Amino acid sequence: QVQLVESGGGLVQAGGSLRLSCAASGSGFRLSAMGWYRQTPGKQRELVATITDGGSANYADSVKLRFSISRDNAKNTVYLQMNSLKPEDTGVYYCNARRPYFNTVVDYWGQGTQVTVSS
Repeated sequence: QVQLVESGGGLVQAGGSLRLSCAASGSGFRLSAMGWYRQTPGKQRELVATITDGGSANYADSVKLRFSISRDNAKNTVYLQMNSLKPEDTGVYYCNARRPYFNTVVDYWGQGTQVTVSS
């Protein structure tokens, strides 16, 4: 089993920055992709950014050039540096980790951390 613990959310003014962290714990696992998703009331959870264990990153168009995802494989930790934040970035941010399991993958989710950007 893999547990994900997020930190770093909070309240920030538009144009400000926040850094989210997500640490995976457990034993005997290897994680492939890790990433961040966000959800706002009434909307589906949407991808923000993902990164493979090899370091290839993928971003939602809305956050490109503003957000940066990185990963420390030795610590099983993924980070999301969020710059030039906008009110529309407000939401609950969820960490995701994928673990290969035989012929499939298992998805794990964190509890979510609130990010609020005031105008």
